[in-house]
Amino acid sequence: MSDLKIGKMVLSSCATNCYFVYHEGQNKVLFFDPGDRGDYIYSTLGANGLEVDTIFLTHGHFDHIWGCSKLRQLSGAKVYALKEEEELLMSAHMNVSEMAGRACTVKANEFVEDGQEIEALGFKIKVIATPGHTAGSCCYYFEEDGILISGDTLFEESVGRTDFPTGSASELGRSIETKLAPLPDATVVYPGHGSSTTIGHERDYNPFWRE
Repeated sequence: MSDLKIGKMVLSSCATNCYFVYHEGQNKVLFFDPGDRGDYIYSTLGANGLEVDTIFLTHGHFDHIWGCSKLRQLSGAKVYALKEEEELLMSAHMNVSEMAGRACTVKANEFVEDGQEIEALGFKIKVIATPGHTAGSCCYYFEEDGILISGDTLFEESVGRTDFPTGSASELGRSIETKLAPLPDATVVYPGHGSSTTIGHERDYNPFWRE
C-alpha cells in the first residue's frame, strides 16, 4: 500500500481546494494551488512539522495563485506551471485578479510540458495538459498512487467555467475525451473546488463527460 498522504486547505473567497502531498513520516510536502494567504499556509504547515518543497499550479486564475508569491518567499520553493499558462499568469487582467479586486501575477520558476514526468520527493508525477478552463490548464497524475489533481478541469459531476480569458468549452471537451477518459475508473480525482470523486463516477454521472 502506498504511503502517500494528501491534505487540504480550503482558501480564498472562492473556496479553493489547496492540496499538499507527502510521504507518511516525512516532513516535506508538494503544494498544489496556493489560492490565498501564503503566510497562513506556511505557518500552519510549519506548526504541524511540515515544510513546502515544491509548488505546482494547475492554472493561473487568481483564486489558485493569490498565496503563491508569499509562500514561495517564505519557503524558498520553486513554482511549476504548464508553459502554455505563462501569459495568463503574468497578466492581472487575464488571470482575473484585477477584476477580483487584488491584482496579482506570478512568474513560474519552471515551465513543464504535456506528458512530462516529474520526480519530486520520491513521487513520480505526470503532467497532463488539459486546455479548456484556460489555455494552460493541466492536471497532475500520480499514476502509481492512483490520484489525479485536476484543478478546475474536472469537478464532481461538473467542469470548470470557460468564459474567462483563454477558456474554450470545445477544448475542455476534447481534454476530457482524449486526456482524462483513458485513465482507470478507480483514479481518485481531487478537484480545485468541491468534493473528491473518481474517474469512474464522472464517466457515469458527469453531464459534460465526452469519450
